[in-house]
Amino acid sequence: MTDNANAILTELPARLKAARLDLGLSLEAVSKLSGVSRSMVSQIERGESSPTIATLWNLTRALQVDFAGLLDQGDTGGQIEILRAADVPTINNLGMGCRIRILSPPEEAGRHEVYELDINAGGELDSQPHARGAREHLTVIEGTVEVSSGDMVERLGSGDTARYAADVPHRIASVSGPVRAFLVVQDA
Repeated sequence: MTDNANAILTELPARLKAARLDLGLSLEAVSKLSGVSRSMVSQIERGESSPTIATLWNLTRALQVDFAGLLDQGDTGGQIEILRAADVPTINNLGMGCRIRILSPPEEAGRHEVYELDINAGGELDSQPHARGAREHLTVIEGTVEVSSGDMVERLGSGDTARYAADVPHRIASVSGPVRAFLVVQDA
């Protein structure tokens, strides 16, 4: 085992305990939330037992911490993740005359998604309802769009932002000419 792996395993008990205390949870509460016995949680926090990946996964979910971040070594504050324009995942022809560039990281899918929309003149993005409580935040960079959410319809121009329910049928359509916009989807 490498020194880096040993350091991670040495710090893991303290990181788990700190996450539990940050949430103000007792060992019993973590046990109920995770399905891991109270005694096992206690042993892991004291460094007396090494958790399996499945146990660690259940604990991180219960403690609402990122699995990878819990194991991450060192400060990531000075790092910048770059996604070059040519490497941005793109969906063409979703809707009519619409191109969507996916700007958010894959692990955010279903929680907080960011897209760049390019809609041709006369094009539209017609969407079925997302999960209950989902909302969209649309900011128009160039052009004019008509946004509908359920029975409501609004027109937006360059620089305008609309926030609306996305758990009902909703649509973004070009009114005149091409449109460029940013769309943030937040699921409840």
